[in-house]
Amino acid sequence: MPSFLDFEAPVAELEGKIAELRAIAAGDKTVSIAEEVKSLEKKAAKSLSDLYQNLDPWQKAQVARHPERPHATDYIGSLITEFTPMAGDRKFAEDFAVIGGLGRFRGEPVMVIGQEKGNDTASRLKRNFGMARPEGYRKAVRLMELAERFGLPVITLVDTAGAYPGIDAEERGQAEAIARATDCCLGLGVPLVSVIIGEGGSGGAIAIATANTVLMLEHAIYSVISPEGAASILWRDAARAKDAAAAMKITAQDLKKLGIIDEIISEPLGGAHRGRADVIAATGEALSRTLKAYRNVSGDVLRTQRREKFLAIGRSL
Repeated sequence: MPSFLDFEAPVAELEGKIAELRAIAAGDKTVSIAEEVKSLEKKAAKSLSDLYQNLDPWQKAQVARHPERPHATDYIGSLITEFTPMAGDRKFAEDFAVIGGLGRFRGEPVMVIGQEKGNDTASRLKRNFGMARPEGYRKAVRLMELAERFGLPVITLVDTAGAYPGIDAEERGQAEAIARATDCCLGLGVPLVSVIIGEGGSGGAIAIATANTVLMLEHAIYSVISPEGAASILWRDAARAKDAAAAMKITAQDLKKLGIIDEIISEPLGGAHRGRADVIAATGEALSRTLKAYRNVSGDVLRTQRREKFLAIGRSL
């Protein structure tokens, strides 16, 4: 059974009953539970459907952070062949929160850069929960510049609560590293396509998401600060994160209306963690369609398009 979020309690109860009935049937082959299980499965599916048709922004934030949601390594493992990881920023160290390297996407060579949160305690600590230090952003710049040198499209997979705010990161120039990464994105003469696969948090996200096209999963979030952080600043109360989430317009649907993202990728019912293969396949289709549109487009046109895209944000408000 998957891990359930707090608002999924009605579904969890029904699926728990189904599991109990199956356990009883497994111990006593004379017991017939087929009809009852079928009825409960229908109720569970309807309950899940009703919940996910009416998610509020705070609930979407919880789905975006689900521990079983597919991460960058899952997308790379499924969509990228011949992937060769590249490490280090050539200035200080390797940052395991940012992964990147060369590979092939549907036969075409690409550079892939992703933020990885990890999927268990050990890997989360190693990846610093997806929060990069300056060396992570400097590595991203190194890889983007390498891609431009060889004329390769760049795909970035965004999933971070934000850049790491620790003292050591600040001492090594966190803000400068983010600014230079953003500037590098804007100046690339090759196509840059970003996918917000989970959380797109603040400058930590925009540093690798200042792209020609920004794709976003249906239940992902993208914001200048976390709902908890905004609530702490505005109301001195992190418990008002739900109010902050609603006010900040962090959902894919709101951001599409505002022109901040370009396309929403549908997720399976119940979120990406309930249909990992399906959502990764859908992401692959969206990436393929987007990259084809940029074939034979000159570097000057790509730079201009990217610049105008971001300058236009907010003009119609």
